[in-house]
Amino acid sequence: MAKFKQRGKTWSYHVYLGIDPLTKKRLEISKGGFKTKKEAQAAARVIELDKENGTLVKDSKLSFEQFTKDWLKTYSRSGVKISSVRAREKEVKHFISVWGPFKISQITKKMYQDRMLDLSEKYSKNYMDGIAATGRMIFRQAVELGIMKINPTENFKLPKQQTKVEDLESAEEKIKYLEKEELAHFLKTTQSEGLEMDVEVFTTLSYSGLRIGELLALKWSDFNDKKGTLRVTKTLYNPNNNFEGYQLLTPKTKGSVRTIKIDDHLVNLLKKHRIKQNEIKLKNRLIYKDSGFIFARDDGHPQLRKVIETRLKRLLNKSGIEKNITPHSFRHTHTSLLIEAGVGIKEIQQRLGHTDINTTMNIYAHMTANMEEKASQQFSKLMKDLLI
Repeated sequence: MAKFKQRGKTWSYHVYLGIDPLTKKRLEISKGGFKTKKEAQAAARVIELDKENGTLVKDSKLSFEQFTKDWLKTYSRSGVKISSVRAREKEVKHFISVWGPFKISQITKKMYQDRMLDLSEKYSKNYMDGIAATGRMIFRQAVELGIMKINPTENFKLPKQQTKVEDLESAEEKIKYLEKEELAHFLKTTQSEGLEMDVEVFTTLSYSGLRIGELLALKWSDFNDKKGTLRVTKTLYNPNNNFEGYQLLTPKTKGSVRTIKIDDHLVNLLKKHRIKQNEIKLKNRLIYKDSGFIFARDDGHPQLRKVIETRLKRLLNKSGIEKNITPHSFRHTHTSLLIEAGVGIKEIQQRLGHTDINTTMNIYAHMTANMEEKASQQFSKLMKDLLI
């Protein structure tokens, strides 16, 4: 409902628009200088019709930086994972750095396009997809709130990035894993040279294909020694490697929630580890915070990922393996062994917890290509030996 006021010889209108969901402040549009009340009423009616039709653009004084900070608060309360919020915070900085003081309503399609093209020259396609997704969400919110009429991200598509020669040359190096003989050598080195829990950690990674976050989140309630299974229902999130600052989150995807079968060797290894852990609990009972983690520190908190990574580098040096292996490489190693054992793609997908079969297929194709190359080399060597 519009209100009208006369001041001196002129009239003004005041149209109430509601409460801004971001700032929680009263929103209204007002304008004066009309010679008659009838003129003010006609102008107010145009505003009311735009409001009813959803075409009204409100004159928001919010800067782009303030708007995005408010948006991030709303986004973080929408039930998304903390890791997603952190990613959005990082991505939005690429916009704030150039548009921070501008009014949100001042950002045009040309400004958005220029910024995205500049960024695409610096970052990978995957990272640019994340930045683009963040931009779409921010400006969609601005349009929904009536602050902007046109979404600057609408119909914009990132240009296809030209593949560089060095990218092609390094493509085969992206999926790192240990050959069967290398894994056997590494695990033997772990048994002889490993520190506390090294054998249990790296054997479990090798025999299960778990992601490192899934492994560190495992609790004894997830382990069924009678059935020989591990139940994956959570992942450990601890970006700052603070032993008390961790969070347990739902797994990466719905398909990541799974129960996997493990062999007798790993079952017996974990049973012995539970006995050792109970002795540590008793010894450190005054400081031990028992939350049931399988791979716990001596104080009961889950082991830090950084510790696992440091221990891995140490053992690779000890074993003389020069490959740039990470904890995730054991997941690829496990996959390669499943393929070599003749396990089907669908079974591999379920065991690894891939919701998208294409993810499994990409790894499968890479692994089988490597195996075919190795088979070709072995055949060539055999023929050379025969012809000598």
